[in-house]
Amino acid sequence: MTDRSPLHDDRRRAGSFGAAAARYDDHRPRYPREVIAHLVDRPGLRVLDVGAGTGIASVQLAEAGADVLAVEPDPQMAELAAAKGIAVEVATFEEWEPGGRRFDLVVFAQSFHWVRPEPAVAAVAGVLDPGGRLALLWNRITSVRPTRAEFDRAYAGLLDDWQRPSAGLEVSPELDGLLTGAGFAVEHREVVEDLHYGAEQWVDMVTTYSNVLTLPAADRDELRARLLALIPDDGVAAVNRSLAVVGTLG
Repeated sequence: MTDRSPLHDDRRRAGSFGAAAARYDDHRPRYPREVIAHLVDRPGLRVLDVGAGTGIASVQLAEAGADVLAVEPDPQMAELAAAKGIAVEVATFEEWEPGGRRFDLVVFAQSFHWVRPEPAVAAVAGVLDPGGRLALLWNRITSVRPTRAEFDRAYAGLLDDWQRPSAGLEVSPELDGLLTGAGFAVEHREVVEDLHYGAEQWVDMVTTYSNVLTLPAADRDELRARLLALIPDDGVAAVNRSLAVVGTLG
C-alpha cells in the first residue's frame, strides 16, 4: 500500500482499535508526569479529552486533580475508559454536541491526526474561554537496540517504510500556523524518557498501532514471529520523545 493520504481520511484505520482495546490499554505507554503536571495546573480544571481511547490520558489527568469528560467514537474503547470511572460520551468529535459546556483545557492525546485539523481547531476554540488551552500530545517511541534498521528488516514486505510504527510521527510544520491563525499562542514541550521492554511487551505494544491492526491476519502473525525472532533475550532499549504542543487561547 502506498496511499499516503491524511490519517483522518482513513476510516478503516481509525476504526481498527476496538478489536484490540484491552491490549491497547495494557501496552500503550502513559504520558510523562511532567507533561500532565504542566497541563493540570490547578484542582478542578475542566478538561475535555478528545479521542480518549481507553482513557489512558483521562485517568492521568483526573488523578492530577482535573474534572475530565472523555469523547471517544469506539464503543469498546469507551467501555474500558468508563470502567475506570471516566465520564465518556461515545461520538466522533465532529458529531459531538457540547451543549453549551465550557472547558479550561481540551486534550488530544495521540488522537489529533484522526480529525480534520481546521474544523477541529475551530471547534476547540468554541468551547474554550479566553486563556483556555489546547494540548496535542504524542508519545513517540523508537527503538535504540535493536536498531531501527534491524527492525526494518522484519517489516520488509509487510509494511512500507512510512507505515511502520514510529514512522511519520513528526509534527506537521503547518500546525503552528494553524493554531496561531485561530488565536492560540503556541509552545512546544518535549520530555525524553529511556524505556525498556521485554520481547513480548514490545511486540504487544507495536501491534496495537492501526497500520498493523489493519494487516491481514496471516501478515500480522508473520510480523509477530519475525519481531520475536529478532529481539534478543535482554529485550528492547527504546526512547520516548513525548511531545506536547500547547496552545493558549488569547
